[in-house]
Amino acid sequence: MAALNQALADRNKPKDVIHHSDRGVQYLSIRYTSSMADCAVIASVGTTGDSYDNALAETVNGLYTSEVIEYLKEQWHEVSDVELATLEWVALRAQLSSCKAKSIINRFLVLLRFNKARLHSAIGYVSPFEFEKRYYDNLILSGIAA
Repeated sequence: MAALNQALADRNKPKDVIHHSDRGVQYLSIRYTSSMADCAVIASVGTTGDSYDNALAETVNGLYTSEVIEYLKEQWHEVSDVELATLEWVALRAQLSSCKAKSIINRFLVLLRFNKARLHSAIGYVSPFEFEKRYYDNLILSGIAA
């Protein structure tokens, strides 16, 4: 409930808010649903047993975990390091200009602790580092980051 209250306060009690969640017990409790009703927040819950109900959010979470958390976690010393990496990842995904995206990608490549020597047959006999570098270079060339 603290997160809901903070979100509403931070946004100056916006109108027509829809709160979507899974069917977790915390989101269906009388206290929580009453709180939402008091703030005129419309509750929306996913359907039971529907694996596609939250597919987009789960995809984003999976990409974030694999592209940011798993690769960079050993480089962080403070919460601000995680925040910076997250902002850079979001900026890249938001399709910044080619020049800005390239600087972000280069920073990621420096931070990554990929194997830079051993070749892998599953990725065309290149190192994981080279494979990732090519992937991000192709993003820029294809205009995704433009």
